[in-house]
Amino acid sequence: MRNIVAVLMKQICDTMKNKEVLVQYIMFPVLVVIMENAVKIENMPQHFFVRLFAVMFIGMAPLTCMAAIVSEEKEKNTLRVLMMSNVRPGEYLAGIGVYVFGMCMLGTAVFAVVGEYRGGELGMFLAAMATGILLSELTGAVIGIFSANQMAATSVTVPVMMIMAFLPMLSMFNAGIDKAARVTYSKQISDLINGIGTSGVSAENMIVIAVNFAVALTLFVFAYRKRGLE
Repeated sequence: MRNIVAVLMKQICDTMKNKEVLVQYIMFPVLVVIMENAVKIENMPQHFFVRLFAVMFIGMAPLTCMAAIVSEEKEKNTLRVLMMSNVRPGEYLAGIGVYVFGMCMLGTAVFAVVGEYRGGELGMFLAAMATGILLSELTGAVIGIFSANQMAATSVTVPVMMIMAFLPMLSMFNAGIDKAARVTYSKQISDLINGIGTSGVSAENMIVIAVNFAVALTLFVFAYRKRGLE
């Protein structure tokens, strides 16, 4: 636990130095505040931008941040130094994971406040966001472990991020895209968030999210056994 906390505090201290990672945490929360207050369109659903940007946030921020942190520290041999300091790989990943999750949940709190969620609806929103964040973190960790350096990680992260962040939005305008998007966890999280207050969790939501988690976990175990963290 001491090592996990040490890794967590290290990442918090590094946040202000790494502007590329920092902007991922604040970009969408700031955008949603601006758009919700500045854009007023007749017949637009209430808190439309909260639901739209929340899904884009979970598809981008945790995925890109996790991949960037792991790949950058591998490239700079920071991980090798940590391993020599008796920090185990599991402890390192736990510390990074808690850090990314905590930062993303702070952004989620902004969405919840702007979206005026209360009571059970707030609990449902937070649970949906937390699930999406964890899945994106796991996906980002796979990319970071497989990548030899940060540039290689970025080249893989961008297309994956675009799929997870933008497919739910595009599916609103095209039935074909909607069908294809239903196999992704971000689309199911989008459905959960859009259904708050009107519909509950469906069997499809649970099955698709569970399958996505199983696939991501399998890839993570494979990547870790094949490449490790050094």
